[in-house]
Amino acid sequence: MCTDDRSNNLGNGARLEERAGWAPTRRQALQGLGAGVGLAALARIHSAAAEARPPRLIRTFRGHAAFVNTVAFAPNSRAALSGSEDKTLMLWDVATGRVLRTLAGHTSRIQSVAFARNALSASYDKTLKLWDVRKGKVLRTFTGHSGPVYSVAFAPDGRTALSGSEDRTLKLWEIATGKELRTFSVNALPNSLAHTALSVAFLPDGRTTLSGGAEGELKLWSVATGKELQTITVGDSLYAVALSPNGLVALSAIGGDTLKLSEMSTGRELRTFAGHAGQVFSVAFSPDGRTALSGSDDMTVKLWEVASGKELRTFSGHSERVSSVAFSRDGRRALSGSFDQTLKLWDLSGL
Repeated sequence: MCTDDRSNNLGNGARLEERAGWAPTRRQALQGLGAGVGLAALARIHSAAAEARPPRLIRTFRGHAAFVNTVAFAPNSRAALSGSEDKTLMLWDVATGRVLRTLAGHTSRIQSVAFARNALSASYDKTLKLWDVRKGKVLRTFTGHSGPVYSVAFAPDGRTALSGSEDRTLKLWEIATGKELRTFSVNALPNSLAHTALSVAFLPDGRTTLSGGAEGELKLWSVATGKELQTITVGDSLYAVALSPNGLVALSAIGGDTLKLSEMSTGRELRTFAGHAGQVFSVAFSPDGRTALSGSDDMTVKLWEVASGKELRTFSGHSERVSSVAFSRDGRRALSGSFDQTLKLWDLSGL
């Protein structure tokens, strides 16, 4: 089920003007007080109204029966995939918000999805599943983790995938066969967090991977050997990390309401992003790497300028934690998933 919020927010001109907060001034300008204002002043009024107008919510997607934990656009951005505590994935038509297909097969909540030609899902049932989303069929199940699987990512060439689990390991998988190719692990005390990988990503060359651990460390790994190449400490805890498209920097959501931008080659902290009023649980880079999204326990999504750390815009509308955010391929739309059981599509064009 979908609600197209344009029909609510952009109904007739009067409703739009009242919601935008500039209708009285405009009416005054047209009715008398504005008789001497002129077109230039009226243009300035319109310009100020555009600045004050909140980011446009295109539509809300409804269908899940529990928390939405993860969202991803299809490579062409015409479809999107979400994973939920209700143990299902839903494939959505982005243009209409209609549920195209419900994918059932996991026996516990779904924590992460990756969408390429096919889709991969990671679940608390300790497995990953590869899906033919058009047919709604499971192509294969990847078993080997001994704990819930928190994160999954395709390699750039689509032939392999990486997963991170509560069992304190990362695993490299062959997509065509489901074979486990390699296990990445660290030596740690039995009761420590020991790099429980909440986020994983491949660097653009496909030869190196990044993982973000709950203990507050980013780790770079050699795909060929499974050897740990570098550790970057970003805080005492970490909830999510995103790698820039060029692989040069990473944005981490650490404990509290702060984001940190780190240089991958040196581990140097470049800047912090502050503005949320609650813990940040999801981050994503735009396709050109110039902006980033974050989703928080404060029920908002924020758009940031990466070069400066400046907050560009806040998106409000969810009624619970924002658990996942994603950019469309052209960077002109954003998708957010929430514990309020919905997804929301936002218009970024012109920002």
